[in-house]
Amino acid sequence: MFTGIVTDVGRLARIEDRNDGRVLRVATAYRPETIDLGASITVDGICLTVTDKGADTLAGNWFEVFAGRETLAVTDAGRWPQGKRVNLERSLKIGDELGGHIVSGHVDGLAEIIGRTELADQITFTFRVSDEVSPFIAKKGSVALNGTSLTVNAVEGNTFSVHLIPHTVAVTSWSDNRVGDRVNIEVDPMARYAARLFETLGHKTSGN
Repeated sequence: MFTGIVTDVGRLARIEDRNDGRVLRVATAYRPETIDLGASITVDGICLTVTDKGADTLAGNWFEVFAGRETLAVTDAGRWPQGKRVNLERSLKIGDELGGHIVSGHVDGLAEIIGRTELADQITFTFRVSDEVSPFIAKKGSVALNGTSLTVNAVEGNTFSVHLIPHTVAVTSWSDNRVGDRVNIEVDPMARYAARLFETLGHKTSGN
């Protein structure tokens, strides 16, 4: 479980494409001795399992994760190039501050950037999502985009916007994103539960 509060911006130091998926080596500020093999870390919002870790003179501290074919099919991880900067967050521990919202790291799909407006050190992004995802996005609600907990400013049909304050721009990889890019999106779990509740109540009502 995560909060969508990015704690490091890593870099893809090495990528190994295999028939069953991709091995990703991520250069990070996290110290290897603090990372357990088998631990969960979100990489641009995707919950992935640490399979190796270490440090070397070229990449510095690093950890490796494996993205299987299913993960590559529903996220943008299959298109990541070596050198790409990625948002990182380690899993919650008992007693940690919940600064964003509950995030699972299970991506619901991709959101396409269709607008980017800058004002000083702030950025407003506008996104387009699929018909399947759009019902779960609400004005002033929470959404995780590339692992970052953000508040929805406005919604119109299949499009919505978020605003990034200077601090968020500075401590994430969002300044790298441009119009036409696709990013990983995870909707607020509360929206899923609410939709399921209404669906269930609707079936009961129609049955009566």
